[in-house]
Amino acid sequence: MLTEQSPLLHQDASKTASKAPLQANKAPLKILQLPKIGLQRTSRTSQKLKLLPVVPDRLQAEGDGGEEEHFSGASQRNGVYSQVTKIKDKPARKDAEILGKLHRDLLPRVTAYCTCGSYKMKDLLRWLKDRKRIHNTAPKLFDECLYTPFTYKDWRSDTDDDGRKLIRLADDGGEIEFGKKSDVFIFEYGVVIMWGYSLREEHAFLEDLARFESEKLLAEDIQVEEFNYYITTSYQPRIYNDFITLRDDNNYMLKLSVSHALAQSVKISLFEELVDNTIEDTHDIPQQIAHTGKVEMTRDETMKLIGELFILRININLHGSVLDSPELMWAEPHLEPIYQATRGYLEINQRVELLNQRLEVISDLLQMLKEQLGHSHEENLEFIVVLLVCIEVLVSVVNIVVDILTY
Repeated sequence: MLTEQSPLLHQDASKTASKAPLQANKAPLKILQLPKIGLQRTSRTSQKLKLLPVVPDRLQAEGDGGEEEHFSGASQRNGVYSQVTKIKDKPARKDAEILGKLHRDLLPRVTAYCTCGSYKMKDLLRWLKDRKRIHNTAPKLFDECLYTPFTYKDWRSDTDDDGRKLIRLADDGGEIEFGKKSDVFIFEYGVVIMWGYSLREEHAFLEDLARFESEKLLAEDIQVEEFNYYITTSYQPRIYNDFITLRDDNNYMLKLSVSHALAQSVKISLFEELVDNTIEDTHDIPQQIAHTGKVEMTRDETMKLIGELFILRININLHGSVLDSPELMWAEPHLEPIYQATRGYLEINQRVELLNQRLEVISDLLQMLKEQLGHSHEENLEFIVVLLVCIEVLVSVVNIVVDILTY
């Protein structure tokens, strides 16, 4: 078992410490502030388990999500998730019991960033092709996703090697290999997924990526999903407690199917925050109507709010690829089971359903504001008509008085 006294732990800790002075001498990087991490996703804290199918044909036999649904029912009865006790493979169960926050600094990272509304894919593709000699890039375009390996060779040459690094977290656990490849998946709708990078390398790549962003998000609005992954053939691939288990680090198509679900999740997190903020900012409007019978805003303010709500609905509904299965799954059906399993772990279907319900609330508010604006317009017209009638009556009275006096 890997404990605080484990030589491996101290060895990795010393490596991390030895890197610190080196990084301090480098030019400082702009560190992004990322305060929100998957707020609507319960699997981050509930130790949820999802098996990733090895062979797509076996998916029907094993059942897609069957294990998850069975555990979820038990967890609801018990009030907590206890899925680790249901893992049948002994090595997998031992590793699941041990893996925790302590190991997140040891295992390779998988990080999803949502930094903007969209990326300029054509310019980005040309830029990556020009970096082939420097960063070993080999970009490939899959519909709305751009994949490439991307290596910071100068930062890794003094500490990393090309040999396999194998460990066991427990004596009777599985043999774990650290992933050595650094892969990037860039999605057109403003999300980038990075596999096998350090935090420093992620920030460096985000700085390079910034020039290709459209509709940039503010630093406090940037969304992030953080996972860790490792390679093992000791048991079936899975996602448990935000640890992703794979069998082949070189299979970028497998990573692509997982990355599609991660990208959708982090983009949905942005939509969730926007909708939550909008509801929070406008929740007092129905109360105003209930107490005063009208909205205490000017016509211009009301029109601006209607425009903002309408833009929010359009932006969410136009991102069909975020809410639905990507077209790649139709072209590569063997990736569909892995994608669906990851999507199930990230609770995307439930979150999309909740998002649509909240959009209905915004739609009702939008309709109410339109009606209020229409009533205000009708009241103004009625006031003008009454004013004109009064003026006409006044003019008539004046004419009558003048006629009487002149007669």
